[in-house]
Amino acid sequence: MMSAHTRFSIRSARLDDAGLLPAIERSAGAVFLALPELSWLASGAVLSAAFHRETIANGTSWVVASEHDAPVAFLSAERIGGNLHIAELAVHSDFQRRGLGRALIEHATGWAKAQGLPAITLTTFRDIPWNEPFYQTLGFTTMDAANLSPEMERILDEEALKGLPRDRRCAMINLIAVGGKSFEINSM
Repeated sequence: MMSAHTRFSIRSARLDDAGLLPAIERSAGAVFLALPELSWLASGAVLSAAFHRETIANGTSWVVASEHDAPVAFLSAERIGGNLHIAELAVHSDFQRRGLGRALIEHATGWAKAQGLPAITLTTFRDIPWNEPFYQTLGFTTMDAANLSPEMERILDEEALKGLPRDRRCAMINLIAVGGKSFEINSM
């Protein structure tokens, strides 16, 4: 059982975390069960441990770890088109709505700024509150579909081939701003 205040920290993901991250993504996906037309995402494919090992090796994967150093959330990214592209942000269902995803975005943004990258990009659903509207609160703006870079077009096309409805998806960008590394939250 968690105390009233649980200490979490953000750290670089380690190779021994790679096998744990797909289960976190699977748990995070359960939120799609509330959306009948997208409920299949709750049991759909997740990023593989091999993909996570690659982003870990590239230094573009971070986890929120509990006070016992167990990952409860992660952000995995790649350098694409000169920017940091978020491939996946996932928070275990037991830890959602506590600011962990926001903290990971802020951390990745600080890392990207330190690397001299101009922006962070991602793709997401337009009409789901914890997707486009959430990212807008973090300073992301939706890219004009007519002016997407070839890299972002390719990512959206690949997502469509995996069954994600292209007309409900968008690409977003955030110019760099600095975030924090360690924080305390109230347990729910």
